[in-house]
Parts: sequence; C-alpha cells; structure tokens
Amino acid sequence: MTKRINAKYKIDRRLGINLWGRAKSPVNNRSYGPGQHGQQRSKPSDYGLQLRAKQKLKGYYGNISERQFRRLYQEAIRRRGDTSENLIELLERRLDAVVYRMKFVATPFAARQLVNHGHVAVNGKRVNIPSFQLKDGDEISLIGKIKENANVMGATQSNERDVPEYMTVDHKKMEGKYIRGPKFTEVPYPVHMEPNLVIEFYSR
Repeated sequence: MTKRINAKYKIDRRLGINLWGRAKSPVNNRSYGPGQHGQQRSKPSDYGLQLRAKQKLKGYYGNISERQFRRLYQEAIRRRGDTSENLIELLERRLDAVVYRMKFVATPFAARQLVNHGHVAVNGKRVNIPSFQLKDGDEISLIGKIKENANVMGATQSNERDVPEYMTVDHKKMEGKYIRGPKFTEVPYPVHMEPNLVIEFYSR
C-alpha cells in the first residue's frame, strides 16, 4: 500500500473539493483545508491559480508523479492541435485511468494497484505498467480470480459513476474496449478542471 493511496483523502482536504465525487470524501463534512489556518482564504495570484489547476489534475489521476506529468505535457506540446486537449487525451489513455473509467475499481489509486499487481491484460497480454498508453480499439480485461474479488464486484455495481461513451465494458465478462481518445468536454470530471491553466503553468 503506497503513501499516495493512504493519503488520497488528504488531497481532497488540501484542495477543499471532493475531487472524485465520492460519498466518503471528508470535504462533504468540512469543505475547508486542514490545520488551524484551513478556513483562511486569500485571493490567489495567477501562479496560485495555475498551480492549483495542476494539483487538481495530477491528484485526480491518482496523484501521478511530477516527472510523469511533465512528460505528458511535453508530449502534448509535440502533437498537433490544442495542447490542453492533447494533455487530457493522453491522461485518459493511461491504462490505470481506463481501468478506473470502466468501473473495475472504485478509485484511481485502486486502479494503479490492480495494474501494478498484474491483474489487467491489454489485447490478451498482461500489462503491469499503469502509465501504459492505450490505442484506439485496444481491448482491456481482468485476469484470473480478481474477477471475483469483492471490491471489484462492488465497484462494477456502484452507482457513483457512469462509463463514458468513448469506451465500452461488459461487467459480466470483466472486459471492455477503448474506442477512442476523448475531447475534454466528454471527460466526466466531478469537479471543474482547467487544463489550459496547467499548460500556462508549464509554459511560464
């Protein structure tokens, strides 16, 4: 169990938002930051707004490392088209993000753990790299006894989230297909994301 998994709700408290839209979030009871100064609010600078936008986006995808996030930003710049749209598509092509979107698990942290432990296959081949980039048409499936795991079964039956239209899933077979990369407006974020501010942060 990693520190990032243990600290997932600390991210909610620090940002003061229910980042994943979960009923268990502590922000549902206290919508301010931790500590004695948590309720003090000041008008953030442009840098502060950009930093917060980055923290929200990084945190949402399981608090991925700064090195990985910057690498995705650099790849988004390299590609043609809108850089912020490219960044979102790259994040949504991560294997752990897709496992989460397909509702095989309840959180992005659990999705990373599921992939790390070798319970996920892409096109029939086991993949244990959470940052693995999926291609259009790739098929994702769970392997072995994990299909009968109580946490997995509970996640597939949860009403907290819906599976987005850019992928399909069969929860009886525990398999799905990644149809295509989404546009930013298609991604079902439970909170307001500002990838344009993230791009501004890195391009300073």
